[in-house]
Amino acid sequence: MYLAKNLIGGLLDVVGIDKNQFVPSDPPPARRPQAYAEQNESDEERQFRKVFQQLAGDDMEVSPNELRDILNRIISKRGDLKTDGFSVESCKGMVSVLDCDSTGKLGFHEFKFLWNNIKKWQAVYKAHDADCSGVISSQELPAAFIAAGFPANDQLFQLIVRRYSDERGDMDFDNYIGCLVRLDGMCRAFKTLDQDNNGSIKVNVQEWLQLTMYS
Repeated sequence: MYLAKNLIGGLLDVVGIDKNQFVPSDPPPARRPQAYAEQNESDEERQFRKVFQQLAGDDMEVSPNELRDILNRIISKRGDLKTDGFSVESCKGMVSVLDCDSTGKLGFHEFKFLWNNIKKWQAVYKAHDADCSGVISSQELPAAFIAAGFPANDQLFQLIVRRYSDERGDMDFDNYIGCLVRLDGMCRAFKTLDQDNNGSIKVNVQEWLQLTMYS
């Protein structure tokens, strides 16, 4: 009822995020003209750009379908990570969270940002798969989220388990990555809106819908 009254009134208060607990990644840098970017890139970035050009094709952007193919091709070589494969829907979700310029695709910096996070979170996933089953069990999950920078209270954790885990509460690799991409994106959005850094934001209904419907 409280939520309904706030929505009807035109404003929604979102509170309860401890800014010192959650550690969202820094956002990918703004898109720059390719000629300028290439002149000012490090050797590592230039090497990554060459790989990205091969993966993305002539348009230099990765669509959800292309992202699915890239991730599944790579993950198929890892027998130590249990997954049903990344679906188009899960890749659409990841693209929407990271699509800073609303093109519906990932540009170079957006893809590099995602790739670096996947590598980081893969290491966390492996470290917390204590029984080497290829999945993170319900008992292992809380520590895995804390290690990734996203501690969850009991209520949030139960919501995450219902959405991303199987009926036993276990989470496989593609669901773990999809969940963390969304958590990271929503925390970065919150951090951007929390301009006075007090752990609370106020948004109107249109802003709330824009924030949540394409994410």
